[in-house]
Amino acid sequence: MSTPVNDPQAKTPVWEARADLVVVGSGVAGLTAALRAQALGLHVLVVTKAAVEDGNTRWAQGGVAVVLEDQHDLDDSVAKHAEDTFAAGAGLVDEVAARSILDGGPAAVARLRADGAKFDAAGDGLLARGREGGHSAFRVIHAGGDATGAEVERALVAQAGQALVPVLEHHIAVDALRTPGGRVAGVTVLDANGVPGVVRAPAVLLASGGLGQLYQATSNPEIATGDGLALALRAGATVADIEFVQFHPTVLYTPGARGRCPLVTEAVRGEGATLVDAAGVPVMAGVHPLGDLAPRDVVAGAITRRMATAPGGVDDHVFLDATGVPGFARRFPTVFAACGRLGLDPAVDPIPVTPAAHFSCGGVATTVDGRSSVPGLYAAGEVARTGLHGANRLASNSLLEGLVVGQRVAEAVAADLAAGLLADPARGRLPSWTTARTAERDALQRVMSRYAAIGRDADGLAAAGSVLDLSGQDSPLWTHEAVEDAALTVVAQALLAAAVRRTESRGCHVRTDFPAPDEGWRRSQHLRLSPSGQPVLADPIPLEGVA
Repeated sequence: MSTPVNDPQAKTPVWEARADLVVVGSGVAGLTAALRAQALGLHVLVVTKAAVEDGNTRWAQGGVAVVLEDQHDLDDSVAKHAEDTFAAGAGLVDEVAARSILDGGPAAVARLRADGAKFDAAGDGLLARGREGGHSAFRVIHAGGDATGAEVERALVAQAGQALVPVLEHHIAVDALRTPGGRVAGVTVLDANGVPGVVRAPAVLLASGGLGQLYQATSNPEIATGDGLALALRAGATVADIEFVQFHPTVLYTPGARGRCPLVTEAVRGEGATLVDAAGVPVMAGVHPLGDLAPRDVVAGAITRRMATAPGGVDDHVFLDATGVPGFARRFPTVFAACGRLGLDPAVDPIPVTPAAHFSCGGVATTVDGRSSVPGLYAAGEVARTGLHGANRLASNSLLEGLVVGQRVAEAVAADLAAGLLADPARGRLPSWTTARTAERDALQRVMSRYAAIGRDADGLAAAGSVLDLSGQDSPLWTHEAVEDAALTVVAQALLAAAVRRTESRGCHVRTDFPAPDEGWRRSQHLRLSPSGQPVLADPIPLEGVA
C-alpha cells in the first residue's frame, strides 16, 4: 500500500530501482542520450514528469540550424555558422565549445534522419532550408513547415519505443543522492500522487528543459519550471550565464493571456514578413543591418521600446505583416491554425505579436559532452550551459545542441563508468525529504515579468528580491507543485543575483540604468548555493573533457 502524501512517513521512499544512467527529461537531448547509452550496453531509465512526448522539444517550430555535408552550399560553411553564433552571443560564446558542437551537427542530423525523422524537401530533391534571425545564410532545415520539434520528438519517441527504453512517466525528480565524497549516486522522485521513490545510479543526466514559467507569458509549456537547474544547485553544481533569458520577439498576442502563448516562428520573417507598429511604421528600420532578421535580443528590445513609446502611452503588442508571404497556410500550418483560432487570416490580416520568455541561454556549467562540476552529474539541452549560446542564442541552434550533446553525454557516461570515475550507488546517502523556500507562484511570475524581463534596473531587481523573500515560506517537497514552486524560487533568486551584479547591457540582459556593454564584463558569472541555500558567486571550476 502506498503511503499517504500528507503522512509524515511519506518522507521515506516506498520503492527503489537501479540503473547505470538515470535520464531526467524526455526531450531531444534526453532521448538522444538514452538511446545512445542503451546502444552502448548501459542500463538506462528515463524519468519524466509528464508524458514522454511532452516538453519543450515538440513546441520548437523553426527548425535545426545545420550546414549539411551532403548539401554543400558554396555560400555557406560550418565556419560561417560559427561566426553567426559568435555574433549573436554578444561576446560570451565559448568559441572552442561552439565550434565543437556545430562541427558535430551534420553527423547528428544524419543519424536522426536514418532513425526515421522526415524533414521537408525542396524542389531539387535536397532538403528545404529557411533563414532565421542572426543567420547569414539559408541553413535551417525544417519539418512539417513549422512543426520541426514535433517531428524530432515523434521520431525519438518512436525509436525509444522500438528499443524498449524504460520510461517512468509522470514522475518528478526531487534531489540527488550523494556519497560522503560528494559524488552523485542517484535521485529521489515523486509520482503523480506524491508517492516517493529512489533510483540509485552512478550517473544522472539532467535534460529537463528550461525555466519559462518564471514569467507570466512564455512560449514554454507549463512544465518548464527549472526543476533540473534547482536539483543541480542543491547537489552542489555551479551554474553560469543564468541572467541571460532570451525573449522570443514574436508570440501570438492575445489580450490577458497567461502561461504558454503560441509561437510565431522566426522563419515567417525569414520568408519576408515585416514588423510594424499600429500605424504601419516598420519597427526595425534603422535598428540593425539585418533588419527584421536581426538577432532575437535586438528585435525583442526594439519591439519593447516601440511599445513603450506608442502614441497615447504604453502599448502591449505590435504586428507582423505576413500578407506578402506566398502559400502561408502550407508553409506555416501551425501558425496559421493558431491565427485561425483568433479569427485571423495571415493572408489579409497583420498578426498581433509581442515578446515572451523563450529560452534560457545559461544553466548548469558543463563541457561539450555534458560533464558538470559534480562527478556523476551530467546535463544536456536547455538546462545546460555548454558555452554555445553566450549572452543570446542564435535561432535554431537549440535542437542541434540537444542532438549533438545528447549523443556525447551518453558516450562520456560510458567512458567514465569504464574508467571507474563514478560512485558506487550503494554508497549514496538518501537525503532527508527536502524542505525548501518557496514563493507564491503568481507573485513570483508577476515580479519577474515586471522587473527581471527585457528591461531591468537596480531598483526593480531589488524589489523583485524583496517580494520573493516576503512571499516565501518553508515547504516540504511532497507534491509536484511544491517541487516546481521551490525550483522556480531558487532559480529566480539565482537569476536576480546574477542580473543585479552585471552592471551593463549585453545580449538578452538589458539594464536600463547601464544601457551600454562594458568590456570589463565580457565574462561569464558562475554561481552556486551557499550552505544556507542562497545563490552566491563562485569561481569557475575547470571541467575536464572539453573538446
